[in-house]
Amino acid sequence: MSQQPEQLRDRALKELESITGIDGLESWRVRYLGRKGELTMILRGLAGLSPEERKTVGASANRVKAGLEKSLEEKEQALREAQITAVDKDIIDITLPGRRFPTGRLHPITQAIYDICDIFSTMGFQVVEGPEVEWDYYNFEALNIPEEHPSRDSMSTYWIDYEGKKSERSMLLRTHGTAISARVVEAMEPPIRAIEPARVYRYEATDATHLNIYHNIDGLAVDKGITMADLKGTLYEFARRYFGEDRKVRFRVDYVPFVEPGVEMAIECVFCKGKGCRHCSNSGWIEILGAGMTHPDVLRRGGIDPDVYTSFAFGIGLERLPMQRYGIENMRLLYNNDLRFLRQF
Repeated sequence: MSQQPEQLRDRALKELESITGIDGLESWRVRYLGRKGELTMILRGLAGLSPEERKTVGASANRVKAGLEKSLEEKEQALREAQITAVDKDIIDITLPGRRFPTGRLHPITQAIYDICDIFSTMGFQVVEGPEVEWDYYNFEALNIPEEHPSRDSMSTYWIDYEGKKSERSMLLRTHGTAISARVVEAMEPPIRAIEPARVYRYEATDATHLNIYHNIDGLAVDKGITMADLKGTLYEFARRYFGEDRKVRFRVDYVPFVEPGVEMAIECVFCKGKGCRHCSNSGWIEILGAGMTHPDVLRRGGIDPDVYTSFAFGIGLERLPMQRYGIENMRLLYNNDLRFLRQF
């Protein structure tokens, strides 16, 4: 009985040496080292031996088991190395590095939000966010847009039934990021410098330059002595940093209910360099934002005295910025999830 483990070892090693494939190793392991393998059966039979024989045979069987496991590991490694060496080098060069896994990246809209917020943060603005489902008051009334105001018609609003009361129409999906500015004026004390990224919703048809779900980035500054010159200087600096120093910028008077006076800011069309083309309606300019001096009534509703503090505000149509920065002709490309397009950014 005491010779059994050694005899089994010699036989197992001889058989292991003759194995030429990885598949044969598993059969060998099961035969000798498995739960019902020959060596396992020897160990299970120790209970029927005398104490002296049990000690001798058990020690011998454990040594044999350790040796066979080590031999199995070495044989497996040798067979795998032989497989690699046997590969025809004319078919595959095993010294080449492996293919890289595709890496994720930020969506161009997310990149634009980060870039714009970074630019304004360096000018002292703090990033503020607000709810996408907004009250009528903050989206309209607090911004000088009462219920009968004609500009409500152009907002194409998604109204939300509140507690089943359709007639009240008190909640909506915000139609512009300026709703956050109404909350900021009410909640913060001057001096205020806020930049406000927002996803907004308009119930309207989509085309190459319009979407029904898009993004605004609004800005607001409230302090003593703020003038239109501060507004123009801030927006000129933003345009210089985002589009480059050579890009031309234009201001024109415009009407916006919550600012007085109001202006629009346009940049030179990236496609025609100001000469006029179908993208800019042959004007040479693309409007990117509306701005102006915050209306005194808007400040007053937020609890800020317009006789003490003045303010400027602006609202940027975000999607137009990367379009004009990178020469993207169709706004819908930003949301089609086409990896061929997105991998360019």
